[in-house]
Amino acid sequence: MKRNHLPLYGVGPIYYLIIIFFTILFIVLTRNGFFSDYFYNNILLYILGFILIFVGIYLYFASVFSSKLFQNVKCNNLVITGIYSYVRNPIYSCFLFICSGVLLINGNVCLFVLPVIYWLFLTVLMKNTEEKWLLEKYGEEYEVYCRSVNRCIPWFRKK
Repeated sequence: MKRNHLPLYGVGPIYYLIIIFFTILFIVLTRNGFFSDYFYNNILLYILGFILIFVGIYLYFASVFSSKLFQNVKCNNLVITGIYSYVRNPIYSCFLFICSGVLLINGNVCLFVLPVIYWLFLTVLMKNTEEKWLLEKYGEEYEVYCRSVNRCIPWFRKK
């Protein structure tokens, strides 16, 4: 029987597992002597890291539970309210923020390039998969939504 809605999970698990794997891998490498000359322990990094982690957790709960995401996907509703009125991909963003926060807390300056790589990976992945699916399914409604709401950085409104 063919589904009459978009996939519930999309490419999310691929993205999550890859960035979590690389976050853990590079932290383990740094803790075992690789890039050991580049540690910068600062209270500001810890605070920023924890803020990113908490924002990520908030995004997850707001996107999955408050927006009733899975129920809306099953009913073929394009979710553009709640947290989705601030960011198009809050679940992906939550993992980006959490992993970035963990990297900041780790304090190794060499690893600060990883969040940029994660963001680029997210952008390419979304453009080539889910955004195509959503555009095909919702057409102009999705195009209008994309022009007004950022892909992965909440509260950073497009003009």
